Amino acid sequence: MTTAVHNHGAVVAQAVHFDDLDPMGVLHNSRYAVLVERAIIVWWAERGVSFTDGRPTTPDAFNVVREYQITFHRPIRGTGDVEVRFWLNHMGTTSADYAFQVTSADGETLYAEGRRVNVRLDPATMRPVPWTDHGRTIATTLLHP
Repeated sequence: MTTAVHNHGAVVAQAVHFDDLDPMGVLHNSRYAVLVERAIIVWWAERGVSFTDGRPTTPDAFNVVREYQITFHRPIRGTGDVEVRFWLNHMGTTSADYAFQVTSADGETLYAEGRRVNVRLDPATMRPVPWTDHGRTIATTLLHP
């Protein structure tokens, strides 16, 4: 991993709330995964890939996180907005390999970075299945150059 802030892919603002903080007043380590999850969900939902009434709006919405790794660089102190920056390093047949960074709202301070791999599943069998052509087309805008 690098310590440079990336400007490719997507940037989605996320709020850090009081109940996200630990007793020391910093963002609890488990909440970083939630910030990343919510940012990715927002980005895909804006493109029509989401859930409505507990059902996926497209087959590509039915996916799970297979891997998650994070490196913490600096603590986030207190509440306020941060940015989640993410992009795809690789789009496989059934998997999507994301890289992400959590930065200050102005993008100047890198708090954490990592990667996560999502796998699309068949809802009936819960086995990996290929992404749709539509999902792949949307995902190309996130691919790292």
